[in-house]
Formats: sequence, C-alpha cells, structure tokens
Amino acid sequence: MVALHTYTAGEAGLFVNSYLLETESGVVVVDTNLLNADIDALKARVAAVGKPLEAVFVTHAHPDHFNGVFELIRQAPEVPVYATVGVAKTIREIADAKRAKWSPVYGDQWPAQTAYPTVELSDGQTVVLDGLVITARELGAAESHADSYLLAAADGARPVAFIGDVAFHGTHPYTADGHSASWLSALDTVTKELGDIPRLYAGHGAPTGPEIFAEQRRYLVFYRETVRRLADGAPELTEAAKTELERELTRFLPETPLTWMIQLGADAVAAELHGDGGA
Repeated sequence: MVALHTYTAGEAGLFVNSYLLETESGVVVVDTNLLNADIDALKARVAAVGKPLEAVFVTHAHPDHFNGVFELIRQAPEVPVYATVGVAKTIREIADAKRAKWSPVYGDQWPAQTAYPTVELSDGQTVVLDGLVITARELGAAESHADSYLLAAADGARPVAFIGDVAFHGTHPYTADGHSASWLSALDTVTKELGDIPRLYAGHGAPTGPEIFAEQRRYLVFYRETVRRLADGAPELTEAAKTELERELTRFLPETPLTWMIQLGADAVAAELHGDGGA
C-alpha cells in the first residue's frame, strides 16, 4: 500500500503543494516548496512519517517546486533527485538568476543553495521504488520553460497523476515565462493522455479531475485575448493597461488568490503575442 500525504504552503509560499508518497519502507517526495519556513515544515512532515526519504521528484523548473531539494537531502546526499532531462537542464540554467531576483524580496526565507537533479529521466521513462511505479512524461515549455507530469501507481491500483503546474486549481497562474501558446498545446496533450485518470494532484490547489485542463485553457485564452486587446500590437503593456488587465481577470475569477500574478506576466505574454505576429 502507498499512503499519500500533502504539505501545502500558505499564501506567502504561493499555496504550493508538496506530496509525500509513503511506501512500505520509505517516503518519496514530489516537489519541495519555495520558502525556508515551508521547507522546514515539509522536512518535519517527512520525518514525522518515520521512514527514510527514498527519492525526490521535481515536476518542473520553478523554484517553488525545487527550492527545498537541498535541505531535504542535506543529511542524506545519496538520495536520488529525479527530473526529466528538460526540467533538470532548465533548473541548472535558471536557479542562480531566480535567487538573484527573488532573494531581495524574500530575504532569508529564500534558500541560499540549490541541489540539482541527479537522475535525469527521458520522456516515458519509468522508475520503480518499493513497489511504487512512477513514469515521467516530458511536456516542454508550458507554465515554465520546462514542464513534465508524473504518473504513479502501486499494487495494481489505478494510477494517479502529479501534474505540477500544467494546470492551477483555484489560484491565478504564473504566466511570466511567456509560453502561453505552447502551454495551450501542452494542455491538449495532457487532456488526451490523462483524460481517463480520475485523480490529479496539481502543484497549487486541491486534488481534482481532468476537467481542470479545460478550466486552465479557458483562463489562458481569456488572458491572451485581454492582453492582445490592451497591448494593441505593442510588445508590452502600459501601467494603465496592466491595471485594466488585473481588473478584467479579477472579474473573470472573482475572489481567487494570487492576483499579483496577473500583472506579473503581462509583458511576457504581450511580447510573446507580438513576436508571433499577434497570432
């Protein structure tokens, strides 16, 4: 049997989920939180299970999912850290820049060191850990510069999927990496591949089903069209246009947290649309 535990950060930590899969003899962690306070709490949650850490998986190349790896394995550096080839490569490329950008904002809550994936998985590669079978699926650029999902099954049970940030559930999403078009393509892919998986575990929000993919598509299409209208062909938005964008998206999803994400991605999506000739 495999038991699933979840640690969810508060708003300062972007409500990110870290998942603990408790096997017969150990714990496998999927994604590791953003800030030191939450990383410490996640580490305590792992310890409370009372079994050794067997492995860490990172679904995609954003710090709220990989920042905690260093602390989790600090006293057990032999623990393997899994990610797809694309995700591992991108984490190595962006970690220092992310620290330089966000450390001044978060201060000593931002981890001072990064531990990188040590086992790179090809698309479709499977890992077996104490009867838990995990298959990694590379998606390419979507919400981040490199996304993936994990299909997990044990004891012949129906599989579940850990979808990272391919779809957000109940919060405004991060669009600032500027891949909204390829994100829409990735949503087409996961809709086909995970449409019969009834239980999906998102990087942000409560467990859900495949309907989350249509909801994320609806959001992205509305976001893109609103940015397109407000940018009027320019590669960035004016401050007034960004304020209007936030107003429009807040009406679109009222009482939904992380509204500051709306303006954060405005220029990246405007530049993307401009570069695509407005397509």
